[in-house]
Amino acid sequence: MTLKIESNCLSVTAVNWQAIDTVFLDMDGTLLDLQFDNEFWLRTIPNEYARRQTITVEAAKAYLEPIFIGEAGKLNWYCLDFWSRTLGFNVVKLKEQVSHGINWRPEAREFLERLKASHCDVVLITNAHPETLRVKLERVNLTPWFDQVYSSHEFGEPKESQLFWERLQSARPFAPDRSLFIDDSESVLASAEHFGIKHLITLRQPDSQGPIRLVTQYPAILHFDEIYHGLADS
Repeated sequence: MTLKIESNCLSVTAVNWQAIDTVFLDMDGTLLDLQFDNEFWLRTIPNEYARRQTITVEAAKAYLEPIFIGEAGKLNWYCLDFWSRTLGFNVVKLKEQVSHGINWRPEAREFLERLKASHCDVVLITNAHPETLRVKLERVNLTPWFDQVYSSHEFGEPKESQLFWERLQSARPFAPDRSLFIDDSESVLASAEHFGIKHLITLRQPDSQGPIRLVTQYPAILHFDEIYHGLADS
């Protein structure tokens, strides 16, 4: 992997694809625009909770914030069953109602087309709950470009956990030193690094309406066309 320093951010300028056998890709904030998830959890959910409880949106946010903090990085954070029980309404149904906001990130589809034509085993690994995964794949069908799709819920642990990686390797064996993992979450990348995955890339703008990251712990790209070189044309 070839890097350059840009505003305290390690930017990827090239990937040695001949050194890669397996490509693991995250979904939200990596292939799909994180704007949908941020809008859903930071605005849609508090607004709906406030409406149902007949309280202000500010009171709803004050109630939700410590729950969000307490569950961050745990499987419950991504579990729609947990949130439906906690909030007292069907979160899956609400997500379906606003699913029109689910969209590709720039260059993601073109990147997947090139990966599909390559020698690499291409695997989607997401913390998204199976129902979230269903809703998103109905809107943006990612499956044709992947050799396998996994939700961390299948393994009973989020990607932040070493047990996730152990169970993933048992389910679909891979060589960590010849694997590339791209994810917008640096805590998830840290877990992958601890497991031994050698090639790690993050995203500089997971949410198209959010700021561009100027500082990252891992090599970063703005869009996937930065690492096309060495992959077949789509």
